[in-house]
Amino acid sequence: MAVNVYSTSITQETMSRHDIIAWVNDIVSLNYTKVEQLCSGAAYCQFMDMLFPGCISLKKVKFQAKLEHEYIHNFKLLQASFKRMNVDKVIPVEKLVKGRFQDNLDFIQWFKKFYDANYDGKEYDPVEARQGQDAIPPPDPGEQIFNLPKKSHHANSPTAGTVTTKLALLFQ
Repeated sequence: MAVNVYSTSITQETMSRHDIIAWVNDIVSLNYTKVEQLCSGAAYCQFMDMLFPGCISLKKVKFQAKLEHEYIHNFKLLQASFKRMNVDKVIPVEKLVKGRFQDNLDFIQWFKKFYDANYDGKEYDPVEARQGQDAIPPPDPGEQIFNLPKKSHHANSPTAGTVTTKLALLFQ
């Protein structure tokens, strides 16, 4: 069974975003560059396997997840492992999979405390545990939303005035 941890404003000692990412990468041999990349849920699944061997099947984890439904799949696996180990924590899946910085930082800060309370010092080879699955960091969630091609509103663009032209033809 897991040792549960609770965070309050009084008990909240936090690490910087750079330190927390360095810690994640070091412990589970990943190459994340941003806290937002934790939105895939894969790192948390690997941590649970490390803390409680057998509580989660890493074969089912999508370490190369790039889409929200794949992230949700990983968080469902994490939720099941929490239930198995009686972890008293609600995972805010809907918020985490959106890849927002603050939501992901808050959850990894809590998870670090959980890890510290439950890690027994056993050796663990994260790459071997993944059985060679590449653990590619998910794309920057902001890029998925904000780097879409811009719509042209110039009068000289090929699509300018198309709706107006079609409406004019309908009413002739």
